[in-house]
Amino acid sequence: MLDGLLPVSGYARFFVTLAAVLDPFLAVPIFLALTASRGAAERSRLVNAIAITVFAVLAGAALFGEQLLLLVGASLPAFRVGGGLVLLLMALAMLNAQAGGVRQSRDEARELESGELQGVVPLAVPLLAGPGAISTTIIAAQAGGAAHFAAILACILAVCALTWFTLSLAAPIGARLGTTGLNIATRLLGLLLAALAIQTMAEGLRQLFPGLA
Repeated sequence: MLDGLLPVSGYARFFVTLAAVLDPFLAVPIFLALTASRGAAERSRLVNAIAITVFAVLAGAALFGEQLLLLVGASLPAFRVGGGLVLLLMALAMLNAQAGGVRQSRDEARELESGELQGVVPLAVPLLAGPGAISTTIIAAQAGGAAHFAAILACILAVCALTWFTLSLAAPIGARLGTTGLNIATRLLGLLLAALAIQTMAEGLRQLFPGLA
């Protein structure tokens, strides 16, 4: 492949995985609660800030992830197993229509409910661009050269655009789907994410232990 490019299916898998990890439907009720007293213009600015922040965090993970792994002495196969485990824990929480401890601890949830945190924190980080999204991006970015990196950035941009679109329409989406509908969407994404997480772990284990193949 040109400059380490993957087949189209590889980038499609990354897009789907990242979209499932971010799960903008899970962020909709939190966004509505945080912006209940804000005007339309302020909500629009917040959505823009969230999308830009998520893109910046994930693009930084794609750019500096390999150096970080080298710094801590972790191999990519080992990181695949660890990252897959993180994704699996997130998927299990999503199957229960919950944010889960990987995205948000109990103390962080209480801080959010108290109104001490508003806006980009905690929506952009860590609810959206959290450990799962960062590990997914680092794993995907380590497969090739400049063209591959550009394709990864394009996938990240597409997912951020999807997140921006969902949060921009948070009010009508929340009104139309309701709590039950949003929970169903989150559970479906959780089921998909569970399968992708196990696949990621299996690939890492095969690389660590070739005899398993």
